[in-house]
Amino acid sequence: MAEKQQAIVLLSGGLDSMVTAALAREQGFAVNALTIDYNQRHRREIEAAVGIAHHLGVGRHVILPLDLSIFGGSALTSAIDVPKDGLEPGIPITYVPARNLVFLSLTLAWAEAVGARDIFIGVNALDYSGYPDCRPEFIRSFEETAGLATREGALGHDFVIRTPLQQWSKARIAQECARLNLDPGMSWSCYDPTPNGLACGLCDSCRLRQKGFAEADLADSTVYAAHPKMD
Repeated sequence: MAEKQQAIVLLSGGLDSMVTAALAREQGFAVNALTIDYNQRHRREIEAAVGIAHHLGVGRHVILPLDLSIFGGSALTSAIDVPKDGLEPGIPITYVPARNLVFLSLTLAWAEAVGARDIFIGVNALDYSGYPDCRPEFIRSFEETAGLATREGALGHDFVIRTPLQQWSKARIAQECARLNLDPGMSWSCYDPTPNGLACGLCDSCRLRQKGFAEADLADSTVYAAHPKMD
């Protein structure tokens, strides 16, 4: 039997990254998962990534420490309150400066080291919080940069940045989660868990997730502290 093609999946522990990793496995790749522990304001997302990696049976799961709280500049990496009043226009304070650029660079480094040409990331450009590093233009640009910045690229071996969820709504992602027979409760999306460990239900990420499952008419096994009225 032919050896499976290696792929690196950026696995945050969120719903989108879980579905992306499962799709990579379904497409026949030998999945390796990279989780960046960037000293975000809670550990729940990292714990979710560990559980997802185990459930999917990835070949290797690397948890890479990278303390972005030293830089700050985001409600996820410094002592800034996470907004709870609903989605606002513009780029929210939960944006972590250049996060996907940094994360993809690290993912690329591992991909080149293990001979993988395919990198999966669960970015989404429809139902998201307005982060510039989720846009298709950025992904295309990084794919070009990958070829210019690496030995393998110089030798003519292209890297492919795969974004299967790029143009999907959260409802479509919820439906795909169900089709793949994944328990959504294995993943974690909340930016600001309550002291007793529940998803807050009110941050941008919780709101988008709840809205997606409601629109898909599917149950989310995540336990929320609050359920805001859907628009």
